[in-house]
This record gives sequence, C-alpha cells and structure tokens, in this order.
Amino acid sequence: MLMIRAIIRPEKVTSVLSELLSADFPAATKMDVFGRGRQKGVRVGELTYDEIPKQMLMLVVRDEDKDDVIRVILSAARTGETGNFGDGRIFVSSVEEAYTVSTGKSGL
Repeated sequence: MLMIRAIIRPEKVTSVLSELLSADFPAATKMDVFGRGRQKGVRVGELTYDEIPKQMLMLVVRDEDKDDVIRVILSAARTGETGNFGDGRIFVSSVEEAYTVSTGKSGL
C-alpha cells in the first residue's frame, strides 16, 4: 500500500476529487495547509506572502494503482497547458498497515 499526498491549489480540489471519483478512486482525506515552495512565497508590490494557502489530499492506494492516481492528480491539478509555479507537489510513501476502525479489518 502507498500513501499519496498531493498539495494543490484550493481552487483545483473540486476538479481533482471529481476526476479521482470518475477514475474509481473515491476515498480521500482533505485538509487545509499553508506553506511555500521553491519560489519562497509570493511578492505583490511591497508585500510578501510566505505562507500560501493550499489543500492537501491524502489517499492510500494499492501499489499497482499509484501511476493511475498520480496521472489523474497531475492532469486535474495543473493550471494552463504546461502548468505554473504553485500548482503543487505530490509525495508518495509506503504504508505498512491500515485498519478499518469499525470492523478491525486490516488492508484496504
């Protein structure tokens, strides 16, 4: 199992979740996050915003579904044809175990 964390623009969350659902990946956790990437924030005139609001989506998927999920997120989260700074990042890590609280069953 793998955990995929996608940090994306807030205005892209609805389309990303919709595309994931259409691709048969309905389970996701969403949370508000703040941070900055390599661009070190955004400068508007005299003001610098170094904590940019983003949304983080977390999904746990089977290893064999990783490429499909990443493809969907990249496609739905990208702004413009070639993308722009601040479109986000995707992180993939291993999940050793997962349990359903209501049943106690392990796995997905």
